[in-house]
Amino acid sequence: MHKPNIILIGNGGHSRSCIEVIEQNNNFNIAGLIGKSKNEVDTEQLGYKVIATDEDLGRLAKEFEFALVVVGQIKSPSIRIQLFKQLIDLGFKLPTIIAPTASVSTYASIGKGTIIMQHAIVNAGAEIGMNCILNSKSLIEHDCIIKDHCHISTGAILNGGAKVDDGCFIGSGCIIKQDVSIGKDNVIEMGSVVYQDSNRNSMNSNQ
Repeated sequence: MHKPNIILIGNGGHSRSCIEVIEQNNNFNIAGLIGKSKNEVDTEQLGYKVIATDEDLGRLAKEFEFALVVVGQIKSPSIRIQLFKQLIDLGFKLPTIIAPTASVSTYASIGKGTIIMQHAIVNAGAEIGMNCILNSKSLIEHDCIIKDHCHISTGAILNGGAKVDDGCFIGSGCIIKQDVSIGKDNVIEMGSVVYQDSNRNSMNSNQ
């Protein structure tokens, strides 16, 4: 079966996790990675070469149809947002990638450019936006809403009806109580238990 080529935008540690999921997903052929600087060209990640830099994306848009942002998101989503918008403007298609070990309800919706990692669970009625990372073993319960450019870290639990606005970082092992809303660009530090709505820029204690 012919598989379309895809280029991966990023060359850090998160790219390796994404490569493995895309290989297991088996819907795309990874044509190469795109690095940030020329010094990265011809280096490799898991056997895949860095074939160009961000400056070459305009040219690459004439050669490749599909692309995916595989830059990690440590608190700030700014780089991922910038790259995502650039790819859209250049006409790339950004697929949704779901690890075969993940469990995603047919009654959930997932936005373009989002990657769902190993053993994540997304239950019925959940709405996941564009360009998000749902990391390994995260649990998104029924009717949760996660908007664009969010990173839900490893083992985080969002209980039913929780809402996470654009650009949020939810740290590893966090628990968000049902129906709680997290405001735009919030950072919820690892291990936090959030019992009430939060519009603060950072939270690192139980609330």
